[in-house]
Amino acid sequence: MAGMTGLTGVAGCLGDAGGGGTNAITYGVISPMTGPYGGLAVGQRNGAELAIRHVNENDDIDVEITGVYEDTEADPSTGRRRAQSVVEQDGASYLMGAISSSVALALNEFAAEEEVLYNPGGAAVPITGSNCNEWVFRAETNTAQMAEAVSDYTAENLGTNVWFHIADYAYGESVMERVETRMRDGHDIEVVGRSRSQLGSTNYNSYVSQISNSDADVAVLGMTGGDLINFVKQAASQGLKENVNLMSPTMTFSVVRGALGEAAYGTYGGVRYLPSLETGDNQSFVEAYQSEYDAMPDNFARAAYMSIRMTARGIAEAGSTDPAEVKDVLPGLEMDTILGPNQFRDCDHQAMNPVWPGELVAPEGGSGPAAVELGEMIDGVDALPDCGELGCTL
Repeated sequence: MAGMTGLTGVAGCLGDAGGGGTNAITYGVISPMTGPYGGLAVGQRNGAELAIRHVNENDDIDVEITGVYEDTEADPSTGRRRAQSVVEQDGASYLMGAISSSVALALNEFAAEEEVLYNPGGAAVPITGSNCNEWVFRAETNTAQMAEAVSDYTAENLGTNVWFHIADYAYGESVMERVETRMRDGHDIEVVGRSRSQLGSTNYNSYVSQISNSDADVAVLGMTGGDLINFVKQAASQGLKENVNLMSPTMTFSVVRGALGEAAYGTYGGVRYLPSLETGDNQSFVEAYQSEYDAMPDNFARAAYMSIRMTARGIAEAGSTDPAEVKDVLPGLEMDTILGPNQFRDCDHQAMNPVWPGELVAPEGGSGPAAVELGEMIDGVDALPDCGELGCTL
């Protein structure tokens, strides 16, 4: 706490003056606290708060961070306005946040225009793919990495007659494009149907009926948060799981498993993160998070924590808090993280995170949120396609 005293007077200067001879910076954390991703945003904000505190307590990183917090409402124009506010009014020169990929893409553009460093919380490939830029560094696992985790597993274990149902926005489209592309690589699959629902929809009965009446062996769901929860609940109540396997790259998220209860049993998902992982310094992170928030961290807490800590390592390496200098040393900088040795890949600034497939099963005792049985880990270097394939070469 002593290290935080008096920061507000100097943190603002960095927004206009780069390093300015001071080691104090302001980090704007902009999360969708209201809207369809409100349940996911709590972990993101908590993870960012904990990272800021740990960086400030770390004598090896000569920087003091003040966090300022805003709500994107999961809306691109609102997210951009809130980002502008923390940069212009609070002096932030570093940004972290968004969960909606549409919001993250808007913040990508904002970061390049304002020359501030941005850590996205969205997962769609274009964020560090076709819409990449030199100011964006993503610690969140993207949909291409998750496609690597789930595609072979799905084709080999769940079926090759595939129905894609997605939420109709950037993330959903990215899931469908990447998973289909990856499944066709080495597997003879047939896409028997595609459907799209509006982000934030609540009634999925017609889509469930379409899938049920098709020849689908497996439905790949490009959805997350409340959309995925509502879809799977309605699918389970209509008996869809009895004939069609349900796979979603985000099915293993703790908030999804907690909300679905028994409805999640027997479904499948990709794994970006679990508190039980014995990778890097994850167990130290879990212990600190539990102590602070009396809860287990989820993927969004992990991604926010990694984003700020990895960026802070770049500040230490650069010997400067000027984001223009930090962005030049971060690409390819190897460092220890929650997920083990890692880096922001130099050609697209995507963190090289490991991934896993997972099956959701009844927990010990037979009731409550589903447990996750991990499949074989895919190393970070093997989970990412070439930058050129994803549309970015920095």
